[in-house]
Amino acid sequence: MPFYVYILQCSDGSYYTGHTDNLDQRMAQHGDGMGARYTSTRCPLKLLWATDCQTREQAWELEKQVHGWSRAKKEALMRGDFAALPGLSRSKSAPAESVGAGGPTLRQAQGERNGDGG
Repeated sequence: MPFYVYILQCSDGSYYTGHTDNLDQRMAQHGDGMGARYTSTRCPLKLLWATDCQTREQAWELEKQVHGWSRAKKEALMRGDFAALPGLSRSKSAPAESVGAGGPTLRQAQGERNGDGG
């Protein structure tokens, strides 16, 4: 069973990162204001990016990793600009990034998941 890590854009322009085993169901929960306390007051939401992971533990670790990233680094991830990720690290002494380098397979979110067709 795949697990997903995703990034939403909230109505105030902020980003929310989460993980789930059912992306469509989780998006519906967020849309109904029941997904998370943070997103419940920031609707409407737009799914900007998602990737699948093999295990829940891998999804949880990736979610925690992305939570610690700057806005610019999250935006590079969503663009698929993996070469920019190390340069956007908050700490230059941090270990090399696992995302895009043998980590989970990354992909852009599909428009139909957020109901806007694009």
